[in-house]
Amino acid sequence: MNSLPDFPWDRLEPHKARAAAHPDGIVDLSVGTPVDPVPRIVQDALVEAADSPGYPLTHGTKELREAAAGWLARRHGVSVAQNDVLPLIGSKEFVAWLPTYLGARRVVFPELAYPTYDVGARLAGAEGTAADGLLALGPEPVDLVWVNSPGNPTGRVLPAEHLRKVVAWARERGAVVASDECYLELGWEERPISILHPDVCDGSHEGLLAVHSLSKRSNLAGYRAGFVTGDPALVKRLLEVRKHAGMLMPRPVQAAMTAAFGDDAHADEQRKRYAARRALLRPALEKAGWQIEHSTAGLYLWATNGEPAWDQVGRLSEIGILVAPGDFYGTAGERHVRIAVTATDERIGAAVRRLQ
Repeated sequence: MNSLPDFPWDRLEPHKARAAAHPDGIVDLSVGTPVDPVPRIVQDALVEAADSPGYPLTHGTKELREAAAGWLARRHGVSVAQNDVLPLIGSKEFVAWLPTYLGARRVVFPELAYPTYDVGARLAGAEGTAADGLLALGPEPVDLVWVNSPGNPTGRVLPAEHLRKVVAWARERGAVVASDECYLELGWEERPISILHPDVCDGSHEGLLAVHSLSKRSNLAGYRAGFVTGDPALVKRLLEVRKHAGMLMPRPVQAAMTAAFGDDAHADEQRKRYAARRALLRPALEKAGWQIEHSTAGLYLWATNGEPAWDQVGRLSEIGILVAPGDFYGTAGERHVRIAVTATDERIGAAVRRLQ
């Protein structure tokens, strides 16, 4: 196993303390954690399944798999068999362990990326390479390619044609493409597309995996509820490993997840909340001197005023606003900050007033 980096969020503590000293309290926009209520339909399903004394199935219930497959078909034009859905105890654990599951020796991920892609490569003892242009990787074999659209931290959407090229490149080399699609339902100026959509993969899921989460769609970050689907052979292989490793999603959470994927009304309502917060925060930042780049989807604004990232973090903390420095996500983010729109309406309003 390669050595792990220091946990980056610990470095924010002094700025968090400074922001918390504001007379009106901190506006924490540094972490994209949901703050709105868990939908009642989901809470009820969890409670109804509370009497679950036996071991749950690693593969999940048939009802859960059908609900997830139905959601993909209904909302994203993707057709998968229910047997090819595998529940995850939140998507982060899967991102961290997928290179190990696959025995990967070289893992490629975006230049600006969720840090866990790199951590997963290190845990597997693999070489991790940050690269947006696959053609520049050279002749060395690649085992796993991560794509993330809409992207964290930038909110960038990869068009179908770009994803098609990634799929073709990987298939020529026998590499697996794993697509982190946790923000797929949160397109604003652009509509994201799944790597499993026929326009991307020509109807074949060979060598492809798509990872989904209910943390943002349904405010279930505290439930640890996600799933992976795609290539039936890969999913079967992952299922066998996870059986041996005891990666069991609790039965009440499976019931809650089934209810969440079966209901679109709560997700549409939550989307409207985020849209309203974004519509207030973005122009306030722009008027205060920040330029927003990409950010056409997802829950973050990728912003810069031209200063080093940590100077921007310090400047905003002085008015009680905490954001994440862009270099948490790669050296290409050294002059940007990531600003989440996941605070309450009241806190977003406070941020807007302070930026004026």
